[in-house]
Amino acid sequence: MKLIIQIPCYNEADTLPQTVADLPRALPGIDCIEYLIIDDGSRDATVKVAREIGVHHIVQLPHNMGLANAFSTGLEACILRGADLIVNTDADNQYVGAEIHRLIEPILAGRAELVIGDREVATIESFSPIKRLLQQLGSWVVSQAAMLRVPDAASGFRAMTREVALRTLVLGNYSYTLETLIQAGARRVSVLFVPIRTNAPTRPSRLQRNMPHFLSNQAIAIIRAYTLYRPLRLFLMLGAVMLAGGLAIGLRFLYFYLIGEGNGHIQSLILAAILLIVGFQVTLIGLLADLVGFNRKMLEEALYRLRRLEQQQSDTLTHRPVFDE
Repeated sequence: MKLIIQIPCYNEADTLPQTVADLPRALPGIDCIEYLIIDDGSRDATVKVAREIGVHHIVQLPHNMGLANAFSTGLEACILRGADLIVNTDADNQYVGAEIHRLIEPILAGRAELVIGDREVATIESFSPIKRLLQQLGSWVVSQAAMLRVPDAASGFRAMTREVALRTLVLGNYSYTLETLIQAGARRVSVLFVPIRTNAPTRPSRLQRNMPHFLSNQAIAIIRAYTLYRPLRLFLMLGAVMLAGGLAIGLRFLYFYLIGEGNGHIQSLILAAILLIVGFQVTLIGLLADLVGFNRKMLEEALYRLRRLEQQQSDTLTHRPVFDE
């Protein structure tokens, strides 16, 4: 059983040595542990430091492409290097390396396919009260979208099987955490959250420049992922609200018309007609989006099979046995 721990990096020369030093060298049930960093166009000595501290694999992106791209590039690199399990952690040493055993234990026991570290954000002292509240609110929203119990939606400390990694598709550029959770829920992946410890912050977050920036990007990620994986439900809900509003206003106009006061409520009739027409159109858009979704699923299955073939070829070239999962 081979475990690769991947670390997306962008200008992390100062924090990477401590992060790697904190990672486990051996774990029960694991035969081989390797480290892989994805250099996201760093302008400092991140790559040089990684080589000096003995990182096994270094993947360099041509320029800064964002955390989501670095994460998905790392998954592909881990698969091609024969990983049976993949753990993702941050380069700023936020997550305690010794907690990795908590992530992989449920997978090794067959109780989960994707395990995410729960930082228990309501108790993190370095978070301001408003950030704690927003993190909890965001996790609740993602729970509804993913139809999973999600106590910490923004946690990047996670372990997954090779099969989950092969099927993971990240389309956004900002972050991968929310999108992959909604994706996992739509695909009925077995997801488990486990409580973990965290270290004190070593630097300010680069994803959260300010609160409006953070909220807008998180909202866009949730809406995009929910629309992509559950389009019929979303558009039917919107269409139903508009149709119900139009019907209610139309019945109100009919009441006044029947008692002889319809002339003073023409605006209500116009509004009812607009809401009914728009509601019907939104419902049709939902049906069309659902049909497009079937096409997307076929494309994702084709991409999965292509990735699996590449992985099997890589296993053959390195004389590594291939196991069907």
